[in-house]
Amino acid sequence: MLRVASEAFIHCRLPAATKAALGAVARHQGLTDSALLKRMIDLALQSTNATPTLSAADKGAPDPRLSRLTVRLHADDQMLLRERASARGIAPATYVSVLVRSHLRSLAPLPKEELLAVKRAVAELGGIGRNLNQIARAANQGERVSGPGRQDVQAMIRVCEGLRDHVRALLSANLRSWLQGYGE
Repeated sequence: MLRVASEAFIHCRLPAATKAALGAVARHQGLTDSALLKRMIDLALQSTNATPTLSAADKGAPDPRLSRLTVRLHADDQMLLRERASARGIAPATYVSVLVRSHLRSLAPLPKEELLAVKRAVAELGGIGRNLNQIARAANQGERVSGPGRQDVQAMIRVCEGLRDHVRALLSANLRSWLQGYGE
């Protein structure tokens, strides 16, 4: 059945008993009152061959109901959702969307702030690497190197290793946070 986004409304007043009976039939079929009424109208139009022809634009229009999802949460879960989304600096709906996409596609997205921290760390490592490369090039060409001594180089190596370990821990915590909840 081709679904088309609805834009027109039909209003009618019914006795309360009729509305209750319609609601019971709709629930029995797993539908809302509106969905049952829409089916009944479609059947009535089909039986009289009065079904409207769809325009080319309507035939290719995506069903907006396929891109939007409504979820009911318990109050305590909703509170946790707001806290976790706030901790990542994003809206709760965006957090849920990213979380679902992450789960479905086995992704581990980094929030903007964490991604910027990793980029800054990579830039710092690049600067250290360039400096060390210039010193090594000068030393290999026989030039007198008046740069850092052995202890300074060892200190730079420790800094780089520490930064590497920190980034590795950040990425691991990020992955765990998207799979289990809020990162530690």
